[in-house]
Amino acid sequence: MSDVRVAGTGLTPFGNSPERTSRDLFAEASIAAFEDSGVPREDVEGVLYGNFMGELSEHQGHQGPLMAEAAGVQAPATRYESACASSGAAVREAVKRIRTGEDDVLLVGGAERMTNLGTAGATEALAIAADDLWEVRAGVTFPGAYALMARAYFDEFGGEHEDLAHIAVKNHENALSNEKAQYQSAIEVSDALEAPPVSEPLGLYDACPISDGASALVLTSESYAEEHDLEAPVAITGTGQGGDRMALHDREYLARSPAAREAGDEAYADAGVSAGDVDLAEVHDCFTIAEVLALEALDLEPIGEGITAARDGRTTADGETPINLSGGLKAKGHPVGATGASQIAEVTDLLAGDHPNSDHVADATTGVAHNAGGTVASATVHVLEVLE
Repeated sequence: MSDVRVAGTGLTPFGNSPERTSRDLFAEASIAAFEDSGVPREDVEGVLYGNFMGELSEHQGHQGPLMAEAAGVQAPATRYESACASSGAAVREAVKRIRTGEDDVLLVGGAERMTNLGTAGATEALAIAADDLWEVRAGVTFPGAYALMARAYFDEFGGEHEDLAHIAVKNHENALSNEKAQYQSAIEVSDALEAPPVSEPLGLYDACPISDGASALVLTSESYAEEHDLEAPVAITGTGQGGDRMALHDREYLARSPAAREAGDEAYADAGVSAGDVDLAEVHDCFTIAEVLALEALDLEPIGEGITAARDGRTTADGETPINLSGGLKAKGHPVGATGASQIAEVTDLLAGDHPNSDHVADATTGVAHNAGGTVASATVHVLEVLE
């Protein structure tokens, strides 16, 4: 099965841009991706676009064709919605289409406009990714849901808030040199421990920010890259997707992520690698406890031991397996529909030596991107490798 080359990546700065529309943001990201790739727009055969809350934040549905127009592409376009995993799902579909030979060149990405809703409005909009009948109507928000998962983890495996604080400190440190990151500021463990509680045991620094932003990727077949002499050394060699029951009370485990494990196992098998081959990863740390659950689901840490990975230095920039060198959702930001494709862009740039943090992983050849929807009722995992 042929691999899929990442010919170009493009990101807007993530942050607070309430005056900018999603189409404006996606246009900027796609311009950057086309310039990076050297691929002409007329060669694009389809646009796959991730977005979650466009109807609520912009009163705009049917966004696929609108985003193709914004990108200057005349090709069929489809919007993908899988909550926070929307553009991860779009990338997975693009990989499958290129592998089957249906297409040679696709533009993939996503965008989200959130800050114009304000904190209360964005929190309410995000909540529709939970089970409305059994969770939302009972007052559950995502900070509350992840707090329940953190409590369940502490009860089953141990750990404390200070362990989570080290994850926040690590990811803020990684974001310092990332000019696209929303928070380019260092914090101390004491800052995280003394921050206002959001939903105990989680405090303000355990949560990712509300963000605006966009991401774009130009993906091509191996044959197209070779015929057009593209400089595209990084390929997506494995893809996987998993699912779980929507409502937390219906799940067998609160302190584990079966959907991420299913997606990871499929992606590793697809690429022909194992967790031991992974040199770096971008994982979905919407809350600090989510990074712990992701590491264990991807077999990057044993079950019950991921909680100490940052505190003991195993996942720091100079650790055994650096995690979220971009700053992660925690510090880089989380414009929901853009996040999955942005993780692919960050891993690609890290492996290609084009990222400000590439020096920390100079010999890396294999990276993983993990994107989750809601409380991980949906998840996608992609393996990326340097092939030349």
